Amino acid sequence: MISNARLLIVEDEEIVAFDIETTLQTLGYDVVGIVTTGEEAIATATQTKPDLVLMDIRLPGKLDGVEAAEEISQRLNIPVVYLTAHGDGHTLERAKITAPFGYLLKPFQEDELQTTIEIALSRHQSEERLRFALAKEKELNQLKTQFIAITSHEFRTPLTTISSSNDLLERYCRDTMDTKKEKHLRQIKLSVNQMIQLLDDVLLLGRADSGKVELQLIPVDIVEFGHNLVEEIQTNAGEEYQIIFNPQGEFTETCLDVNLLRPILCNLLANAVKYSPQGGVVKFNLFSSDTSVTFQIKDSGIGIPPEAQKHLFESFHRASNVGKIKGTGLGLSIVKRCVDIHGGEISVESEVNVGTTFTVTLPLK
Repeated sequence: MISNARLLIVEDEEIVAFDIETTLQTLGYDVVGIVTTGEEAIATATQTKPDLVLMDIRLPGKLDGVEAAEEISQRLNIPVVYLTAHGDGHTLERAKITAPFGYLLKPFQEDELQTTIEIALSRHQSEERLRFALAKEKELNQLKTQFIAITSHEFRTPLTTISSSNDLLERYCRDTMDTKKEKHLRQIKLSVNQMIQLLDDVLLLGRADSGKVELQLIPVDIVEFGHNLVEEIQTNAGEEYQIIFNPQGEFTETCLDVNLLRPILCNLLANAVKYSPQGGVVKFNLFSSDTSVTFQIKDSGIGIPPEAQKHLFESFHRASNVGKIKGTGLGLSIVKRCVDIHGGEISVESEVNVGTTFTVTLPLK
């Protein structure tokens, strides 16, 4: 039994109220008061802060038990158990709306009363622990997001300096540039861009996890968007890879969030290229319906082992067969977050040494 629990009795029949009080005291509970109206119940609960209120539904005055219970539950966060002689359907439906912690019909047995009270107190304590844990998690997520944002800003300043200095060196060394210098300068530029991309990825994940990424829909020519994106990825991939964009069907201007769509497709296309052999072909299919648009990206690369597919969208997780292929393990986490925020779905089919197909379906709002 939850020891020293403090209870408030709300009952307008004096004999019944004192009988309940005697029973509760016999069971080891502390009765902080007995009141007869809804107004008194709210005032006494506010003053005494009981652990539980035993509430009759039919009460004199402007507020009945259901109305008083709703006020006590919402404003004071005190659990309420109804004790009533009225078990008709209408009364029960009204009581259910207030989400009570118990409902006993009079007359009731002592063990029924005790069991109902103990379950109600235990449930309330569990809910409070969960509420505290969620509040703590929210606070930690906010601190994490703030830390990531500050860290990202602090890293960007020296990276910008490095990038600017690299550009100056390229300009001043133009007349004396040789293959070795060009290689080193190109490597500096590539490393800076990779670092900036990593910061952007971590920042996006932090904002998504804290719920700070909102859906912003704008009209998009999805076919033109796809062509431009493929051209960009193809340029970065080089001539050793081929990306084939294949829009299938009729397309009208659709409303999507470009800020979410771009990281979805960029990560999937970049991964398809990265995990394909040299000379590999990546197929990018596009389908549209009245209610959704579907992107399908298929490669003939190393594939994903079955045991790794269950952890595919976890941050920093990488499959065991990636070998020396570089990566952070953040790309698919970002894809999943962006798809979820868009209210879409993502699926994968993969076989080791055969290839992988990702399918993303986004609803047209």
